[in-house]
Amino acid sequence: MTRRISFSLLLAFVLAACSSTEVVTTAPPSTPPMTEDVMPDEAMMDVPMEGEAGMTAPMLLDPDTVQAGRFDNGRMFTFDNPPRAYLTETYGFSPDEAWFEHAHLAALRFATYCSSSFVSPNGLILTNHHCARQSVTQVTGEGENLGEDGFYAESMDDERIVEGLFVEQLIDITDVTAEVDAAAASMETDAERINARQETIAAIQERMEGEVGGSDAGMRVQIITLYNGGQYSAYTFRRYDDVRLVFAPEDDLGFFGGDADNFTYPRYSLDFALFRAYGDDGEPLDTSDFFFPWSADGTDEGELVFVIGNPGSTTRLQTVSQLEYRRDVQEPSTLHLLKTRADVYERFVDMHPNDPQTPQIEDTYFSLSNGRKAYTGRVEGLRDPYVIARRAAAERAFRMEVENDPQLRAEYGDLFDQIAQNRREAGQLGAEFGAFIGMNPGSVVASNTLTRALNAHAHAATQNDQFRGTALGVEDGRPADLERMLIEARLADFVHYLGADSDVVQAILQGRSVEQAARSIFDGSAFVTQSGTETAMGGDLMASDDPALAVAAAIWPSYIQFQQQNGALGAQVGELAGQLARARFEVYGTEIPPDATFSLRINDGVVQGYNYNGTVAPPYTSFYGLYDRHFSFQADAENEDFFGLPDRWLPIPEALDLTTPYNFVTTNDIIGGNSGSPMLNRDLEVVGVAFDGNIQSLPGDYIYLPYQNRTVGVDSRGMLEVLESVYDAERIADELRAGKTMMMR
Repeated sequence: MTRRISFSLLLAFVLAACSSTEVVTTAPPSTPPMTEDVMPDEAMMDVPMEGEAGMTAPMLLDPDTVQAGRFDNGRMFTFDNPPRAYLTETYGFSPDEAWFEHAHLAALRFATYCSSSFVSPNGLILTNHHCARQSVTQVTGEGENLGEDGFYAESMDDERIVEGLFVEQLIDITDVTAEVDAAAASMETDAERINARQETIAAIQERMEGEVGGSDAGMRVQIITLYNGGQYSAYTFRRYDDVRLVFAPEDDLGFFGGDADNFTYPRYSLDFALFRAYGDDGEPLDTSDFFFPWSADGTDEGELVFVIGNPGSTTRLQTVSQLEYRRDVQEPSTLHLLKTRADVYERFVDMHPNDPQTPQIEDTYFSLSNGRKAYTGRVEGLRDPYVIARRAAAERAFRMEVENDPQLRAEYGDLFDQIAQNRREAGQLGAEFGAFIGMNPGSVVASNTLTRALNAHAHAATQNDQFRGTALGVEDGRPADLERMLIEARLADFVHYLGADSDVVQAILQGRSVEQAARSIFDGSAFVTQSGTETAMGGDLMASDDPALAVAAAIWPSYIQFQQQNGALGAQVGELAGQLARARFEVYGTEIPPDATFSLRINDGVVQGYNYNGTVAPPYTSFYGLYDRHFSFQADAENEDFFGLPDRWLPIPEALDLTTPYNFVTTNDIIGGNSGSPMLNRDLEVVGVAFDGNIQSLPGDYIYLPYQNRTVGVDSRGMLEVLESVYDAERIADELRAGKTMMMR
């Protein structure tokens, strides 16, 4: 198995899976004092350093002596407040307004899940192979296997339209904070304030979109929430809907190393792809005024590198009590969900290797497996006492600022305690959180049968037609064995979290095993199909003996009580977080970047290796390493598929210069959503494309530690080398080189 889709897509799966039960805890500030990054004192604690294994090893430290670093909250700077003074102070580099404008005009959102950029004057777009994977599948014709063989359009006429794919270009930013805050100022309850802000945001978006011509003109306005409500910005995007696939390597190269190498380094992955945007006239888009030229020279160790992209989400500004809730409840439950569902999808693929839906299901498996590995690192990071100690140090510094100002103390002084109490109450619902997470209609981790039945029961119990529509709206199409195993996985969740002796589980299982109960539901429920659901809902649901409805009836009292309590706590903590955000703004302003929100950010770093596992990771890898990895695993049956190379790479092409830098690492600050982000030098030339982080970067959702956090990218020299020497893609290589020549004139 050699496919995956982006980690950003995986996050979309998880967010969709959790949206009905997960408390969205918008991150309150805990800004550190403005000191340089502080590395752990090795004399004070027994802890692995700079990427060594065992992040949660016992530590001997006094938490009160741990200091926060200047950029524990990261360096994901916004284009609202670009880091001019910081860049001058740190690198002696002072870009002007035109530099920042060019930077945001050439950078792109790639659909709703990745980042990308224009890299030629003719609309050529660079992103990751794993962001392009579903597009490759979509344009594959009868008798083709583009995943296995790769794709290259030898002429523009051969470039393939990807229906539904779009990219968005940020063209304007307007601060609308005052208007949003004013709408909520007169409201009395948390829910009223939240609704007022949401209604105002919708109204602003509608008004501003009308002013720029709306979707008919290819324009869209989105209100971006920054600093957890401390700032609201209207981002105006120009959208390009005619996007065509130009080049994608084979899956064996795009995801070389598979799950074994995922989130690791050294790496040898050709994780890039090229598309092209076309205009309304059907001709390649003229991007001569806003593209990043290609650097054939790449970088040197220690060189400054910028990453410009759309990081999905971070929670670096949450309070310690919120992080403890995530450590104890939310993240472990999400990890359990990802583990169990990845196992289900893997079992199906192994059982049905020739099923027509297996390639798509295999993609989902790799996405879930990717998330499983990511969440394992996140949970371990939260369980690392040093990480929590640094977050606590930042929080103490902020609380001291509030306490020392009488006005701030009077208005905001008890917010930390209120948030802590809120999270304690949410923690008491932890069993229900785990039992009910991911029961959303259409979710890849949910049973369609049980989702339909639950919504049907909700309709019967409340006479709310919205539930009826939801039950009927879950479409068919999932293979039978996969659905049966997902029913089984959900019943196992109930046992795991609620307990085998609970009344709910006893009512569901009725003395049967989980496997027996799941088989009975699948074989006997009308809700297995959409048509059966429609028929069942035409009868008396309360009198029905349908086995899936029996499960819904058994969980309904606990489920609805949990939804109500968890929803109220979520609204409360969101409002408290907003208040704390305003306090933070009064203390620190925009000195520290806000949490990631899948909005365009720019961050800085340098090319730098690091120590790990008792050795040293080099700043660059080469094609020598690719072949060494391949040949070293030929006798390993379990992992051979991950390190296999396609025919065009064997024997080694004579023209391929094996010394060419291939993958490399920098200290840039990225997270899911940054996949496909251009990596640029100070002249805004492409020196690489970001595709992953090292295993030590996984706690980056909560804290950025530059001494061990690394971004992994594909080197611009390596990409150009394979286009010319392996894929005979001279047309594209010449276009990239010509773009640099054009910019130099």
